Amino acid sequence: MEGLNSLFKNDHAGQQILSILFIIYIIMGYQMPEPIAGMIDSSIGKIIIVIIAISLFAYANPIVAVLGLYVAYDLISKSTMTTGTAALEKYMPSEEKKMSEFSAYNQFPYTLEQEVVKKMAPINKSGFLEGSASYKPMLENLHDASPVTGSD
Repeated sequence: MEGLNSLFKNDHAGQQILSILFIIYIIMGYQMPEPIAGMIDSSIGKIIIVIIAISLFAYANPIVAVLGLYVAYDLISKSTMTTGTAALEKYMPSEEKKMSEFSAYNQFPYTLEQEVVKKMAPINKSGFLEGSASYKPMLENLHDASPVTGSD
C-alpha cells in the first residue's frame, strides 16, 4: 500500500502520467508501426528497451517499473511479430537440425562396387598396375604445342 501512496503524491506527477500511458498501451493493444518495429527488432533496439525498463526500477516507483517491464516485453514481442522475425524463428529450421537431416541422408550401406574396387589390383605411382607393362607408350606429333604439365 505504501507504493500506491507514494505514487499519488504531487511530486511524482511524471510517474503518474507514465503509469497511465503504460496502462493505456497495455489495454488498447495498439498495432506496432513498421518503421518503429524495425528499429526495436534489432539487437541494439532490444538492448536499449531492456536498459530503459530496468532503469525504471532504480529511478521510479516499483509499480511503474513493473508496468514498464511488461510494456518493454510487449514492445519487443509486437515488434518481432510485425517484422516477421518471430515466424522465422518458429518455423525455419536451425543449422544443427539441417545438418542432422543431411547426415541422415548421407548414410549409405557398403556397396558391391566398393567391394570390387577394394579387391582390384593396386596401381603404382606411374599409373600402371604393379608389374611390367607389355607395351611402351608413344607420343604423337605435338604440332609445337607446349606440355600441359610443364612449368611456365
